[in-house]
Amino acid sequence: MNREWRTAQQLHTPSCNVDLGAMKKISSMFSTLQEKLHRTKRSASDPCTPPAPGPPSALDRTHTGQLFFEYLLVVSLRKRRSEEGYEPHITYQFPKREVMGRRQREEEEKCMKAAHLFCFPEGINWAPLTEYSSETFSFVLTEVDGSRRNGYCRRLLIFDEVEKRRLISKAMIYPFMQSLREAPLPAPGHTVRISSFIPEAGTEVISLTRPADSWLEHVDFRSLFRFLTDEDLLMVFSAAVMERRIIFLAEELSTLSQVLHAVAALLCPFVWQHTFISIVPTVLIDVCAAPTPFLLGVQKNMLDLLTDHSDLMIVDLSAGAETRFITRIGDEESLLPAKLRTGLLTRLSARTHHASTDELNQLVSEAFLTVFIKTVGHFSEHFKSRQFQKKSFLKAVDHRSHLSFIKLFLQTQMFDLFIQEEEKQPNPNGFFQRKVCEHRERKKKERMKDRWVRGVVV
Repeated sequence: MNREWRTAQQLHTPSCNVDLGAMKKISSMFSTLQEKLHRTKRSASDPCTPPAPGPPSALDRTHTGQLFFEYLLVVSLRKRRSEEGYEPHITYQFPKREVMGRRQREEEEKCMKAAHLFCFPEGINWAPLTEYSSETFSFVLTEVDGSRRNGYCRRLLIFDEVEKRRLISKAMIYPFMQSLREAPLPAPGHTVRISSFIPEAGTEVISLTRPADSWLEHVDFRSLFRFLTDEDLLMVFSAAVMERRIIFLAEELSTLSQVLHAVAALLCPFVWQHTFISIVPTVLIDVCAAPTPFLLGVQKNMLDLLTDHSDLMIVDLSAGAETRFITRIGDEESLLPAKLRTGLLTRLSARTHHASTDELNQLVSEAFLTVFIKTVGHFSEHFKSRQFQKKSFLKAVDHRSHLSFIKLFLQTQMFDLFIQEEEKQPNPNGFFQRKVCEHRERKKKERMKDRWVRGVVV
């Protein structure tokens, strides 16, 4: 059983301040995870030592030199020698340890200790290959300085391109991975081509294209509609906007990964600032009892370990679930202003089954972005001496029916940090400001058209 695990550099888009990677997916620290691992090992021999309750941390770090990825690991399961069951171990890694500097080796060792937790989150219940299906999922860890690393896991016999070369010669893997790792990261909407020579097949060219909207990289909103009705999605969105504690349940790791990243992407241009673990390993299940906001993905077979359901939204994504919401606070349907809620449902209903991923992503992202444009889009007009003026901002709200929602949203950490960034470094040409201007320009043209039509009728 192999799972390819890659630590890939986050694809950061400054204009939006968010992408699949550039979100604070886990607010806990890497040191906490190391302490948790240490105490868990110790408690195995000393049952009186309770495990540390802290959540995990991160793996995708934003570097100034943009590489495609930092590490490639093939993590496999093997039978334990001294007892029954299986344990994970690394069967291949790139780059090799001997080409690393001392500091890089130290960083690598910290990361590798955590890798198997997220490649094989089932804990002690690992099984042989025949009991696993093939699927792709991802996870993110956040280190003590706030830097992030993304891990992309693929459950398969071995990564296709690596395996193709391994069958010819193991010596072919290294130059291929080196050329990929050193290739320049393309700008959004651009393509990079990697050439690789394969004996008897000639030179093979692999083309890699980044989406124009790079903040939607690796996001597929279709995963949301596979499991949630439009009304369900609006309740999840409302809870996320209010930074509540949300747990998603599913049997498949890929379902958890896809849905959680899609939910986080709905918040653009704002960024989830709290604990985010798309797949919670068994050893870290204690994080579900944390009193602070979180977005967590938990495998359905661990539902019995979730003993406290108070002040919590638990969404069951499994097939045949009796109800999508095992528990919720109960006010989610009324959090969004009625007019905005109706407008969202109307725009979501316009999607078609044959729409491409990019077309659906654009429709959905713009629909939810409009909520923020209509409620807080005038924020840039209320800075004085680079200080946000909350009172004048609230007085300038166009629709008084939006006011209670806006007041609640202003209390969130995602809005607060967004404003702090604007105070430190104003960005009049930023993603959100551009979208606000585009929205106002469309509305202006619509009003002019309406006046012209009325004038013709008169």
